Amino acid sequence: MRHDWTVDEVAAIYHLPLLELVFRAAQAHRVHHDPTKVQCATLLSIKTGGCSENCGYCSQSAHYKTSLEREQLLGLDTVLDKARAAKAAGSSRFCMGAAWRSVRSGKEFDNVLAMVRGVAALDLEVCVTLGMLTDDQALALKEAGLTAYNHNLDTSPEYYGKVSTTRVYQDRLNTLAAVRDAGVSVCAGGIIGLGEG
Repeated sequence: MRHDWTVDEVAAIYHLPLLELVFRAAQAHRVHHDPTKVQCATLLSIKTGGCSENCGYCSQSAHYKTSLEREQLLGLDTVLDKARAAKAAGSSRFCMGAAWRSVRSGKEFDNVLAMVRGVAALDLEVCVTLGMLTDDQALALKEAGLTAYNHNLDTSPEYYGKVSTTRVYQDRLNTLAAVRDAGVSVCAGGIIGLGEG
C-alpha cells in the first residue's frame, strides 16, 4: 500500500486506456482478494441533512435547498434492527453515515460508539463516516470495534477551494492520518468531474 504517489505516476494511470485500467485493477484485486467473491455492504444514514459544510456536490449540506429534511441521529435499537436485516440479506459489512462536519465528543459520539459496538457484536464489519475526527475519537472508534472509516478526499489540494470553503484539504488528510494511526482501515475516494483541469 502506497501513500506517496507523484503527480506523474497518477497521470500515467489516469491516461491509460480504459480496458488496460480494468485489467490492472483486476490484477491488483486478485492479489488481495478472492476473485470469485464480492463483498456485500449495506449503508445506512444514521443522521441525515443539516451538515454545516458547503461541499458543492452534496445534498446533505445546510447551505443548499434540497429535498432532504434535517433528521436527528437514529436510535440504537433502530440501527441494530437495520444491521440485523442487512446481515440476513447477505451483507458482511454495515456502514453508517452521519451528515456532520465533525462529530462532537459527548452524547452523540457516545451513541455512535454504542452503535459500533452493537454492530460489531453481530459479527459484521463496521464502517462509519462522521466527518472530521480527532486522534482520541479515532482510537475510541477502534476500541469499539470499527473496521473502516470512510472519508473522501473529493479532489486535488489545488482545486479543493472550489469544492468546499468550510474546510481545507489538510483537514481531510489529518482525519485520514488519525484513522490510519488508530489502526482502522481507510476507505477514501474522490469525485472525477468537479470542473478540474
